[in-house]
Amino acid sequence: MQISSSAISLNVADPAASARFLIDHFGFAEVMAADGFHSLSRPDVGMNVVYLRVGLSTLPDDQREVHAQGQILAFVVDDLEGELARLEQEGVTITMPLTPEDWGERAFQVRDPNGVIVQLVDWNG
Repeated sequence: MQISSSAISLNVADPAASARFLIDHFGFAEVMAADGFHSLSRPDVGMNVVYLRVGLSTLPDDQREVHAQGQILAFVVDDLEGELARLEQEGVTITMPLTPEDWGERAFQVRDPNGVIVQLVDWNG
């Protein structure tokens, strides 16, 4: 098997709002969009983030009404403190403060307008 690309698809009530959040605050660009569908990319991320509207008829019945609750979009960054300061300056609410873990990870979290958690991470070890 050869994988040529990857994506994560998240069902949300308002895909355009989640897309706008990643575009405005995390430098993503929209690569495709249609009614109830937004696909975003960054050349340095290695995957697309796709938002699908909850209830979209093209989704299988058992997925159609499921919201992306509990999913975390995690991005490893070089300057965690700098990104925290930038997001605070942009008015983004930090929903989990910068937290060091025993295993060497440090992270903080924000939530997009649909409640999807975006976590920025670095590693101390």
